Amino acid sequence: MNKEYVNDMLAIQEKAYIDPREKVSYPPVAISMGNFKAGQEVYPIPIGTYGNFSFIQAPPKSKKTFFVSLLSAVYLKGKLPEYAHGMLGHRDKKCMVHFDTEQGRFHAHKVFRRVVDMTGMDNECYHTFGLRTLGYEERLNFIEYYLYNQVQDLGLVIIDGIADLVPDANDIQESNRVMQKLMKWTEELNCHIITVIHSNFGSDKPTGHLGSFLEKKAETQISLEKNTVHEEMVTVKCKRSRGFPFDTFSFRIDKQGHPKMVDDLYEIIDNNNIDATRVSISDKGNSSSVGKIW
Repeated sequence: MNKEYVNDMLAIQEKAYIDPREKVSYPPVAISMGNFKAGQEVYPIPIGTYGNFSFIQAPPKSKKTFFVSLLSAVYLKGKLPEYAHGMLGHRDKKCMVHFDTEQGRFHAHKVFRRVVDMTGMDNECYHTFGLRTLGYEERLNFIEYYLYNQVQDLGLVIIDGIADLVPDANDIQESNRVMQKLMKWTEELNCHIITVIHSNFGSDKPTGHLGSFLEKKAETQISLEKNTVHEEMVTVKCKRSRGFPFDTFSFRIDKQGHPKMVDDLYEIIDNNNIDATRVSISDKGNSSSVGKIW
């Protein structure tokens, strides 16, 4: 057997081995929404943890970029109760990189500027790029180059939208290649990546084979939809999660053009057969035990 091959396999073996007897701590959280209680311990409910990626799906023109601005501002500031009560950023001096692949310079700047205005921060740790004029291969290569070579203490990465990193969202090989990149980047750089993708027309499924790969591999799948009671609002749901799902909430756009969470419009389901207890979010960000979750 080739010696170089054996050495490569031994290196993979050492890197990939997980000792089931080892005590593994709760994964570090990048952004959270509320808390849950397990035994005597209270943990944040993650929207995303470091070392993983999540994605937002929504129909076109459903205020996805406003929601991205909300997540970005909370992450950078730590907490913004005037915009997002109960949502917390766990940045710990890490930096954030925001790639917009769809919009021209003017509209991409509006998105990036909104985050700065919401936080009141002129933060050198908020790196912003518009990649619309590049080809899909150039976009992918530039993102990888920048993340590995130009950012110290990387924390959160936004890629809005991920479909522009492939020639066709139904290309299985290219879609799988992008998934492998996301898993590699998040693992090696210990960051969290949030991507954005459209929903199929008339469906709640994300677009193409790319969307199917995202559903299988992502830590959290977030769905946006027009609120059925209040048309000016957008409802945010945790469609799937590897851990505890955050509670459904809605947001609207205020007079300054900033996204702002509104009071809960949905009842929390109570299931008495579960051991872990959900802790809800009050308007003031305090928590109280209100029910069971699955």
